[in-house]
Amino acid sequence: MGSQLKAHGEHAHVLAALKWATDYLIKAHPQPNVLYGQVGEGKSDHACWMRPEDMTTPRTSYRIDAQHPGADLAAETAAAMAAASMAFGSSNPTYAVTLIRHAKQLFQFAKAHPGLYQNSIPDVSTFYSSSGYQDELLWAAAWIHRATNDKTYLNYLTQASGTGGPRTVFSWDDKFLGAQVLMAKLALEGRVKGVGKIAEYKSMAEQFICNCAQKGSNNVKKTPGGLLYFLPFNNLQYTSTATFVLTAYSKYLTEAKSSIHCPKGVLQASDLLNLARTQVNYILGSNPKKMSYMVGVGTNYPKRPHHRAASIVSFIKSRTLVSCSAGFSQWFNNPAPNPNVLVGAVVGGPDLNDAYEDKRTDYQRAEPATVTVAPLVGVLAAI
Repeated sequence: MGSQLKAHGEHAHVLAALKWATDYLIKAHPQPNVLYGQVGEGKSDHACWMRPEDMTTPRTSYRIDAQHPGADLAAETAAAMAAASMAFGSSNPTYAVTLIRHAKQLFQFAKAHPGLYQNSIPDVSTFYSSSGYQDELLWAAAWIHRATNDKTYLNYLTQASGTGGPRTVFSWDDKFLGAQVLMAKLALEGRVKGVGKIAEYKSMAEQFICNCAQKGSNNVKKTPGGLLYFLPFNNLQYTSTATFVLTAYSKYLTEAKSSIHCPKGVLQASDLLNLARTQVNYILGSNPKKMSYMVGVGTNYPKRPHHRAASIVSFIKSRTLVSCSAGFSQWFNNPAPNPNVLVGAVVGGPDLNDAYEDKRTDYQRAEPATVTVAPLVGVLAAI
């Protein structure tokens, strides 16, 4: 992906954005067994509709540590740091080494102190409760191994009690598919023998892909317009991650001169890339509503995303305080388009029948999220 980003003059911008995030994660990890996981309080924040500049809700900070563990959060952060280290390997090797050091410490912390992070930071349970931590441990091990080639982490993956089995989504809460794909990559490259546990990882990854391509035994639903449909709440986040998997795996198959044998046919690398293209095309406007679900693309896109800062007049234009409750009456329930265009954001998207109402109050479909747009960066670079 780096070469494609460089060709379009975006590589330096991507590294700057990435470092902004990893700098924050480094600061949030001041000691090997301490990681700050939240700033602010979900319930009080959600009770207000305000600009960030006007926020007066508590900025309480919450952390996990040896006495208050959160293996899911620690391992997920380890995976992020290990993956990011690879992007800085040539341009900033010292920084890459720093990220690996943090990743290894966090992985050890997660292994030594198992537990769900919402038990240590109860405020998150209402909003982003974790279903488990085994997926994040595998995900972290896979990325640290890829970044370092240290067989300790490969051994962890091959000696794990399970591979996650068949998955139906790849999401912020379910990383099993990501670990499965990374293990499949090793097998396709011939770096490990595709037997035993490795073969199981690869089989599970390809089962998911077969289901996306409608050639599996448990195919993913599709809307009449052709969109892969996983779940009602912010479906496009799952479509985006699935599309990223399809795009990456297409590259792996091409390099390995291989294909996937599904229950209902064979898939070539080109089939995966073509399916990815149809999904991106749908998101960007090739759909029954002729609407781009990425804000700012074309002229027909969501004008009322469920987003506080976008839906309230900017501080530059009006310095009058928008209070907690006034934000709801003056802006949240205002039928007019958002005063600020949130260019590049991707909303939750249409329902199973391709229907989408551009309503700010519909947080299930109108709310944009970083987990939705982030996978599309890689997909768009590839296609």
